[in-house]
Amino acid sequence: MQALRVFWIFLRLGLTSFGGPIAHLGYFRAEFVEKRRWLDDAAYSDLVALCQFLPGPASSQVGFALGKLRAGLAGAFAAFLGFTLPSFALMAGAAYGLNLLDPSQAGPFLQGLKLAAVAVVAQAVFGMAKNLCPDAPRQALAAAAAALLLLMPHPLLPVAIVAVGLLIGPFLVKTAPPAAGVADTRGKPLAVLCLLAFLALLFGLPWLAPHNEAAALADASYRAGALVFGGGHVVLPMLHSATVDAGWLSQSDFLAGYAAAQAVPGPLFTFAAFVGGVANIGPGGVAGAAIATAAIFAPGFLILLAALPFWAQLKSWGPAMRAVAGANAAVVGVLGAALASPITLGVATTPGDAAVAIAAFALLTALKWPPVIVVALSAVAGFGLQFL
Repeated sequence: MQALRVFWIFLRLGLTSFGGPIAHLGYFRAEFVEKRRWLDDAAYSDLVALCQFLPGPASSQVGFALGKLRAGLAGAFAAFLGFTLPSFALMAGAAYGLNLLDPSQAGPFLQGLKLAAVAVVAQAVFGMAKNLCPDAPRQALAAAAAALLLLMPHPLLPVAIVAVGLLIGPFLVKTAPPAAGVADTRGKPLAVLCLLAFLALLFGLPWLAPHNEAAALADASYRAGALVFGGGHVVLPMLHSATVDAGWLSQSDFLAGYAAAQAVPGPLFTFAAFVGGVANIGPGGVAGAAIATAAIFAPGFLILLAALPFWAQLKSWGPAMRAVAGANAAVVGVLGAALASPITLGVATTPGDAAVAIAAFALLTALKWPPVIVVALSAVAGFGLQFL
């Protein structure tokens, strides 16, 4: 009964939580700290710090952890299903609808969605740069990462850059935000099993991928979920490298789906449902959407379950927190390079396109309009540009 109650609470949040990962954390705090008092601010901040420290979708990991602390593993999966199901259904439906559209009729609509994607990614880059690169060393690391990716584009380079940021973070970053609060020290045997499962899938799926299309789709999604910190928009370059560069779907479809993801509530990682549904590899449709979605969320949840019992010791180790600060700065550079190429190059090709993208960016940043409204207006503007 407790797990069912958790499911209904998170389902309501999944239907109403617009605005991306940072907004989701605000919704969670209002619901579980202020309204329901499941935990206090110190404990909640501690969970957020842990999920920012780990790879994966940070806001979904916080929801998963809240469900676990309230109702055990059943509560964790109830929280995940409730929060993810609405956006999964909408993104799988978007993939189905895209397959039915006449390209000649859908062109202006898709162009508007792509221009909205430019604005949304630009907003993410500037916001993350402000929060994650507050000093000169981290700003230099982000700039170097972006320049390297633009000069030497390669599908595996973003992963290597984040790894380098993780390694040099303890030497480059002087201070990192301390974490304080609570830790769940139960379930250490389960934690070890989850860590082994995380590693087995990380290294096992690439071995299976050449022999099975569904395994290849799962491998691409799993690696994207396993190798990004903070979640949200950060997964964009990873998924792009794994899918568009591999020829599984067009860049036009990728950007249209990414823009559509801004217009739905819930976790942005359900963009994988659109990719799995549209990709020309694997089963496609709902089955492909389900495989990609399960695979992209799995590593973040496995590593969370592995780390949760040991967090009290880990968070007190300064070099670990500085390492993640370095990785976060590298992530800003990776996303900045994605903004320059392939996100904007080839999308805003006319003055009208540029005007729509700039206006969408202004609405998001200066006027703080909800992304769902900005995306809808951009889609309408795409039709308007056709007549101009």
